[in-house]
Amino acid sequence: MNELEFGSKTKEPDVRMLRDMDEVLFDKKWAMSADNLELYYMYRDLFLSRRDGELFVEQGIRYDITIIPPLMLGSEYVKTAGHYHPLVPGEAITYPEVYEVLEGEATYLLQKEDLSDVVVVRAMGGDKVVVPPGYGHITINESNRRLKMANFVARGFSSIYEPIKERGGGAYFLTEDGFVENPRCEEAAPLREIEVPKVKPLGLSRSREIYPIGRERGKLDWLVRPQDFADLFEGFLD
Repeated sequence: MNELEFGSKTKEPDVRMLRDMDEVLFDKKWAMSADNLELYYMYRDLFLSRRDGELFVEQGIRYDITIIPPLMLGSEYVKTAGHYHPLVPGEAITYPEVYEVLEGEATYLLQKEDLSDVVVVRAMGGDKVVVPPGYGHITINESNRRLKMANFVARGFSSIYEPIKERGGGAYFLTEDGFVENPRCEEAAPLREIEVPKVKPLGLSRSREIYPIGRERGKLDWLVRPQDFADLFEGFLD
């Protein structure tokens, strides 16, 4: 159950359970009495052919798919745990990531670690949303449909979950009454909503899926060596 057919292979997911999320939920009273539900499914390191897999490894990138069924966590919409990315070794810039909505609708909450900027981006099928250096992110499914999204990311690092967990969640929670401030993030900047940022400078387009771009050697180098493309990320979320 919940296996993903990708190419000629069947992939088992890593499953995020409700109990994995207890520390970052808004409606903790509901969570205390709720069963340990399956919340979302992560299918990592996917490729359609052995050659694709080898090429992705050579470029230092990884292709994943995440599926988030519609669900309410008490009064809060279902979401991912949220994380940041580490600094590129020897550099003063963190790794970026790109997401693509394959089915459904996604709400991305992007926030700097010091919470000096907090941004929400709502994306539809075909949209590409880039998490630029310096930002953590949480994905929310506030629709009544399954959300299926893909991502490319540099494969040589581990995500950092602790800062969001230590604050009891992101700077804002998306509830049935709208966005609610996290009382443990009093210093957070006011939430601002923007249109999906332009991604053409990064070699992406709304009309083309990201998977085949990974086959074009060098096109996603900005995921692995963002320090060489820093100018493209200046003002990216303005």
